[in-house]
Amino acid sequence: MRQFKKISRRGFLQKVTGAAAGALSFPYIIPSNVLGANLPSNRLTLGCIGVGAQGTWNMKEFLAKDEARVVAVCDVDKRRQMDAKREVDLQYGNSDCKMYSDFRDVIARNDIDMLSIAVPDHWHSIPAIMGARAGKDIYGEKPMARTIRESRAIADAVRRYGIIWQTGSWQRSVWHFRQACELVRNGRIGKVHTVEVGLPTGGTRGQEPVQQPPEWVDWNFWLGPAPWKPYRGVMHWHWRWMMDYSGGQLTDWAGHHIDTAHWGLGLERTGPVEIEGRGNFPKDGMYNVPSEYKITARYANGLIMIIANDRQLPNGMGVCWYGDKGQLHVTRDQPIKARPESVLNEVIGPNEIQLYKSRDHQQNFLNCVRSRKETISPAETAHRSISVGLLGEIAMLTERKLRWDPEKEVFINDDEANRLLSRPMRSPWHLYI
Repeated sequence: MRQFKKISRRGFLQKVTGAAAGALSFPYIIPSNVLGANLPSNRLTLGCIGVGAQGTWNMKEFLAKDEARVVAVCDVDKRRQMDAKREVDLQYGNSDCKMYSDFRDVIARNDIDMLSIAVPDHWHSIPAIMGARAGKDIYGEKPMARTIRESRAIADAVRRYGIIWQTGSWQRSVWHFRQACELVRNGRIGKVHTVEVGLPTGGTRGQEPVQQPPEWVDWNFWLGPAPWKPYRGVMHWHWRWMMDYSGGQLTDWAGHHIDTAHWGLGLERTGPVEIEGRGNFPKDGMYNVPSEYKITARYANGLIMIIANDRQLPNGMGVCWYGDKGQLHVTRDQPIKARPESVLNEVIGPNEIQLYKSRDHQQNFLNCVRSRKETISPAETAHRSISVGLLGEIAMLTERKLRWDPEKEVFINDDEANRLLSRPMRSPWHLYI
């Protein structure tokens, strides 16, 4: 009697994806739970690494999906672990969800299909790359990473290990952002020569006293690859205003509005060739990201992108494309604005550019995990989006105009600027590529 090999759901999907001409070249018995997407035995299992404000929001979105099953939560703050577990167990009516303090224990579980990663920026690259190596599909928060080299390493790992990646740049799954980008891509305002990207003004000032870390927090683990510093009570939110962990509102929002600007221009897989900028960096205190900033980037096709905090731009927050026949502005919670207004009545025809459609960012990720198709916000485009913000940060720090090679991803004839493309990692942490 012929013996057939029983394969896992992940193995089956990978075999199907890799089969030539869309057909399997040898027979398989396909378990019924592979075909029944919402059967309990076939739900996609998820481990949530980082369950703070954004991580919990993402977790709740997945809890609402019948085809997903949250089985593990992880955080260096034990109180957040317990809060997340309580939320999961309440949803499922049991106590099965496991808690972890070390993300490596979640990644090591062979029964977990997917990861949701929502940790501070300086921690983005290591768990993402380790997860990719382990074959986990990943929903990862923006920005891709704290440095361009780390961001590139994530994108390369996603490609090398063949996983599905969705970035939390959810504006791509909002209808009016896609409509705006389609109008621009299809020439409704003519040839675009300039685009303004408005990001929040913000940061904070002051000096918090050195404190003993709370007993429920592993402060050394929270710091991870960042330089060691004493605990000052900034673990959960105000880390965003400290350069060791984040670039402030510039890097927080680049993954949204620079991403939208690129989408409307068809520049999602490249970058500028020249960049300069100035920022208002605090002179004292522990918070040192720029509260105000203005960056100008020039692309190979001559297009100019201006990125600034909203108070310095005429349209404030959002993206405004300027073409030789008009202009168009899009932002959150407001209708699209255009000049002439007749642009808004334009219909994109079936033979014109039709951008990727998604109405639900988490659902798009789950659909792609099953189909093995690229998500609406894949790793490479997210890398290119944050790269512009990080290039601007480097231009502000060096205080000069820089020339950039978007293919090789290096500065031209500028060793000092190239050293800022990466940061040393505190032992024992390093990129596990």
